[in-house]
Amino acid sequence: MSFEYLIDPEKGPQWKGVLPGSPEAFFLKRGEGEHALLFTDLFTVLLSGDETQGQFGVFTSEAPKGQLIPAHKHHDTHETFYIVEGKVRVYVEDRDGTKTSQLLEPGDFGYVPAGFAHAYQVEESARILGTATGGFERFFQQMGTPVDRPTTEQPPFIPDFPRMQAAAQTHHMEFFRDFDWSGTQDAR
Repeated sequence: MSFEYLIDPEKGPQWKGVLPGSPEAFFLKRGEGEHALLFTDLFTVLLSGDETQGQFGVFTSEAPKGQLIPAHKHHDTHETFYIVEGKVRVYVEDRDGTKTSQLLEPGDFGYVPAGFAHAYQVEESARILGTATGGFERFFQQMGTPVDRPTTEQPPFIPDFPRMQAAAQTHHMEFFRDFDWSGTQDAR
């Protein structure tokens, strides 16, 4: 993988320009898109708010079994989870403060509206297809490490809350350092 753009930010990652950046028809082959490593996951942006006039973005996540992703809330971003492979437990706190979790398996779908605190944990290595309100998909590149090709090779995730909060502020969201999921009821 090439990290030349870390030395020369003007150059940018090799995938820069893969997405058209405006509403135009385009096609991607398997493995193409804009890649970034975040938490322990490889995120690939397939469609951004630039191509949908800010309406939505589409991304995939290839995630190994691992720890709970920190609880967070998107103030103006709706998010979906469609499980292609594996098992993912999604935790949600609704507006009334009720905490539930749902184990999603291949073919299952989950939706978290803007304003709901949530987190997820990959219980069995997974491939996830997600959509979010347009523009949020850039969070993966800002918070994560852009990479030139699909790879899951990275060190374990160690939360850096000041960096996480800075990226979150840009994308109208917040992370919760000590969110307590105890007492969460299984939705099924």
